[in-house]
Amino acid sequence: MKNIHLIVLSGLLVLAVTSFSAMALEQVETLTTKDGVDLKVENLTAGLNHPWGMAFLPDGRLLVTERNTGNLYILQTDNTLSEPLTGVPEVRTGGQGGLMDVALDPDFAENNMIYLSYAKPGEGGKAATALGRGVLAGAGIDSFEDIFVQKPYVDGSNHFGNRIEFSPDGRYLFLALGERFKFDPAQDLSNHLGTVIRIHADGSIPEDNPFVGRQDAEDEIWTYGHRNIEAVAFQPGTEILWVGEMGPSGGDELNIIEKGANYGWPVVSWGKHYDGRKIPEPPTRPEFKDALRRWTPVISPSGMAFYQGDMFPGWRNNMLIGGLTTKEVVRLVLDGSTVVDEERFSLPKRIRDVDVAPDGSIYVLTDHDEGNVWRISSTEQP
Repeated sequence: MKNIHLIVLSGLLVLAVTSFSAMALEQVETLTTKDGVDLKVENLTAGLNHPWGMAFLPDGRLLVTERNTGNLYILQTDNTLSEPLTGVPEVRTGGQGGLMDVALDPDFAENNMIYLSYAKPGEGGKAATALGRGVLAGAGIDSFEDIFVQKPYVDGSNHFGNRIEFSPDGRYLFLALGERFKFDPAQDLSNHLGTVIRIHADGSIPEDNPFVGRQDAEDEIWTYGHRNIEAVAFQPGTEILWVGEMGPSGGDELNIIEKGANYGWPVVSWGKHYDGRKIPEPPTRPEFKDALRRWTPVISPSGMAFYQGDMFPGWRNNMLIGGLTTKEVVRLVLDGSTVVDEERFSLPKRIRDVDVAPDGSIYVLTDHDEGNVWRISSTEQP
């Protein structure tokens, strides 16, 4: 059993389990939670080049994207990895861009449609975050087409965002978009940088979006003033959309997304600029929407899921967030829209995404040249 350290964060008790050898994870390691649950961590597959997003198919197989190559794979139920699927769009790789998130259509059982977000190459080396869809058929994707492309194309390799999330009723698709490390455009509604957009599954624009019809705004925008979001999920049984947003030097945020709201970046932040310059804190500008929770030092939130499985019944409706910088999974206990407790599970690699499998186990992707798919399960269950 690993050593356990108790620390205090924002007045809450937090459990951090010490890191263990990455080599040992080729077999099995055990972590113990603060409520006495023993967790088994298994390596299912290795050698992925910065895996970024995943989505479970109804039959238990797992779609996995590979950021740095633009490849999409299927992890079979016997944990063998398919050949790269055909029909994936051309991707601009490099830096933080590449092939990123993957999601199933709410009507996947009828239409076999999947969605991919990716860095779309443009003229002069510029790129834009794009979202497209196609039909999963055999060893490839048929009839892939873009349904949204972020405006404008810009240079640079940072802050592509993003995550794909459908509303609980399946009527709307939300896509988080980073501000591409351009700062001020996040306050300008005439572009998509630093926004969360809301569209229909075919890319059409809902008439009740907050800025529809304004000459100075893009119709797809739902919220703006964001820096870089890579963690998005709806809270079960509600219409509450949560996002984990990366701050600069400090000040990672947990936010609830509200129609038409401005979240303040880069005018305000709970962090500082990388060169040490101070940024006004959100309470100085009450017109901006403030975070419900913040982290300094940062966790670099990437990937988010609400636990709805049976393997850990005490965690039902808890929020799980991947931590890049801190190399951990963060579990948040909510009372409505209030975070009342936090627990952290330390791991030996950066965590890019987290999801809940059909059997109630937890899958994570590691963000490395030799990236992995890991499965976290109860030692009392297979």
